Amino acid sequence: MQKTVIDQMGREVTFNYYPERIISVVPSQTELLYDLGLDKEVVGITRFCVHPESWFRNKERVGGTKKLNIEKIRSLQPDLIIANKEENTQEEIELLANEFPVWLSNINNLPGALNMIQALGQVTGMEGKANKLVEEIVQGFNDLHKANKPKRVAYFIWRDPWMSIGNDTFIHSMIQTMGWQNVLAGETRYPELTLEELKKYQPELVLLSSEPFPFKEQHIAEVKAVLPDAEVLLVDGEMFSWYGSRLKKAVAYLQELVDSM
Repeated sequence: MQKTVIDQMGREVTFNYYPERIISVVPSQTELLYDLGLDKEVVGITRFCVHPESWFRNKERVGGTKKLNIEKIRSLQPDLIIANKEENTQEEIELLANEFPVWLSNINNLPGALNMIQALGQVTGMEGKANKLVEEIVQGFNDLHKANKPKRVAYFIWRDPWMSIGNDTFIHSMIQTMGWQNVLAGETRYPELTLEELKKYQPELVLLSSEPFPFKEQHIAEVKAVLPDAEVLLVDGEMFSWYGSRLKKAVAYLQELVDSM
């Protein structure tokens, strides 16, 4: 039986219902499919889909999120590909969509993430598990105690060039949820700026993410040399940017960060 749904980009997607050969090309959505119980159905993932480890070790890999192995995907003959507007390239997604059903997510905030979880539950026949997961995530964030003072925060995802986050990103929404202020809230997407340029924004706290650039201890010293009055921390990027089932774990992590300030 065929089913047609509307994805988060407003596209019509028609696929075999329920899908039996799924490829996920987004790490956080791969982890979600695992937590929904789709071990048998998922036949391909990317080399960045590191959770769960058992899938990372044993599932077929179809390249990286922005450089997919199209021939490998074709050989796996998926009846559904689950992708994301931002994490995958438009050119590759359009190419694949000519041959296979592709469901695209588009997520900038927590409500969008919850919508995605419910939608993928419906698409894969795991609606009950997805709804339960959403309830647990909502309860967790409802219980999160926000910061008493709106600390001014700069969050970096990349170095050389230094790249931060604007107001239309999922990371920005997580920072807001914690009761903090993104000093680059006046920008969109992923603005580039030097540490010298950052000085004018007067951040009290600079967060260096573990991904996509793997910031290390030596980068703390680099920031402190230019911003000696700011506190600088290494943070787990998955807890700020993975918008699937990892959100359940993210609440406790974000709460600990808020409480430590």
